[in-house]
Amino acid sequence: MSNAIMCGVDMHDNNLVCRIAVGTEEPETRGYRNTERGRQQLLGYMTGMARMRGSDRMVVAYEASTHAFGLYDDCQDRGIECFILAPTKMRKSRKDRKHKTDEADAQLILETLRGHILAGNELPAIWIPDDQTRADRETVRARLDLSHKLTGAKTQVQTLLKSRRLSKPKEAGKSWTKPYRRWLKSLCTEDESWAALATLLRQVAFLEKEIIILDKDILALSRGDRYAAAVHDMVEQITGVGLLTAMVYLTEMGDLSRFANRRKVGAFLGLVPTSNETGESADRKGHITREGSGRVRRVLCQASWSRVRSDKDESQVYHRIVGRNPKHKKIAVVATMRRLGVLMWHVGLAAQVRSHAFEAEVVRDALAA
Repeated sequence: MSNAIMCGVDMHDNNLVCRIAVGTEEPETRGYRNTERGRQQLLGYMTGMARMRGSDRMVVAYEASTHAFGLYDDCQDRGIECFILAPTKMRKSRKDRKHKTDEADAQLILETLRGHILAGNELPAIWIPDDQTRADRETVRARLDLSHKLTGAKTQVQTLLKSRRLSKPKEAGKSWTKPYRRWLKSLCTEDESWAALATLLRQVAFLEKEIIILDKDILALSRGDRYAAAVHDMVEQITGVGLLTAMVYLTEMGDLSRFANRRKVGAFLGLVPTSNETGESADRKGHITREGSGRVRRVLCQASWSRVRSDKDESQVYHRIVGRNPKHKKIAVVATMRRLGVLMWHVGLAAQVRSHAFEAEVVRDALAA
């Protein structure tokens, strides 16, 4: 592998900063636009270099970001290996963090990749979902994003009312009930100075309609062969888990069989404590790592509070942990979230295995016929 063409890419919205090397040779820096044409120019340059140097392997690596899988897909189309690296697992010294440049970041990615190719070092590569899983993720994430925007719009309404030193009357009832909404609309009708309130109410109405539409799409998605069994078992067997929570979990986690045990699940969810052990000092545990998907942690947190309120066994576990350290209730919340995440993994994995076994049986019967 001494003549492998390796490229570390520091990716930005508009440009790609690349460090390209052949084996152990000194790398060169090249820049491209982060467009379809720019990416093809990069891969074309690597292909030409491989042809000229007689290389039989080309490898590209870049860190995971909001740019998703565009470069990865381009590499797959050209038969070029590509790895997407987890930024949280990239080993950076304190000096690297203080002197951060695009070229230095690309060089670090190249060195990490070169260590894997030439020396067999572990590569902090992420799992790449298939096209269907990516599409399903986008649908579910859009639903979560709408909820976030709706909460923000409602908060703005409350802030606006406070700024005008206005409190709701008793007949308006609780916040965001029908009487409350009628009262808010009456303010806009009676006084033109409430134009800001009027536009916020229109935003709330629009977001609520979009949420209803996406909820129907997610319901249809959950009834497909890909998720039906796992969603059904999670909702029926696990207190506090609803349709949206189950779909967020399944789309973000992907193939559940890729996790070997519950420790791997907890680590992926970022719900395990950091560790600080040096010399003869004891292993000291810190805050959770917060690696993996923050979306899953948020829905797990919401579902965990529901379980604590409505599930007797879970409530006992929660209060037992709180009793050990009443000043740090978050520890109990995190423990509850981790227990729920692992439980959903067990239930979802069993459903997936059962579904795959059924599909295999159908194929055997079809072949026998």
